[in-house]
Amino acid sequence: MNKNSYILVLLIILLSAGVQAQVDSIKNQLPKDSVARLYDKSNVKKELEQSSDTLTKKAFRPDPLKNVWMGAIIPGYGQILNKKYWKLPIVYGGFLGCAYAITWNSGQTQSYKNAYFDILRYQADPSYATIVNKNPKVVSFYQILPKGYTIDGFGGIVNYTTDLQTSYNFYRRYRDLSIIITIAYYALTIVDAYVDAQLYDFDISPNLSMHITPALMDNNYGVNNTLGLQCSINLK
Repeated sequence: MNKNSYILVLLIILLSAGVQAQVDSIKNQLPKDSVARLYDKSNVKKELEQSSDTLTKKAFRPDPLKNVWMGAIIPGYGQILNKKYWKLPIVYGGFLGCAYAITWNSGQTQSYKNAYFDILRYQADPSYATIVNKNPKVVSFYQILPKGYTIDGFGGIVNYTTDLQTSYNFYRRYRDLSIIITIAYYALTIVDAYVDAQLYDFDISPNLSMHITPALMDNNYGVNNTLGLQCSINLK
């Protein structure tokens, strides 16, 4: 073997050693499980599903008009479409309260109405008064008396009639007010669903900055310029 052959073999050995050193260096820089992770089908599938879910969440935006119509048909459904499920107990709790107020005031109104008109008939119709006097406990204006009270305890039949009329008007007014409040609350749930849908993707991040700097203020009335402060608010 001549001298040139020795040199060629030596160059091949040196190049092989350099290439192997570079490969070892790259392997040392990569995580041990990086190659395995690249070929792990389950990890790839999981990452694709996560990316799809993220894109779906970002793409979701409720339709305000649809929320209004659905919330008008089914109370609380607009909040469901907005994915504001925590508001449902408030919505239905408010409706239950309004329903209880209407039911209670309506029952009291009807009771005092019957008692008031019965006592007017009692005063105007002697034959009816005779029937009532024989068995007063079955008549409405006697049944509505508080326990332990008598008509004389209210100052007589005239004063008791006035009290029945006042109570009837009182509960009738609050029954009507309860109905008005229920309608207003119903409208409020629809407005809430509409506003939530409109502001669903509104940026409410606290990236707010305010800067106060000195400024020279111009005067247009022959007075010298004055030094003041300038305030600027930046929304990021």
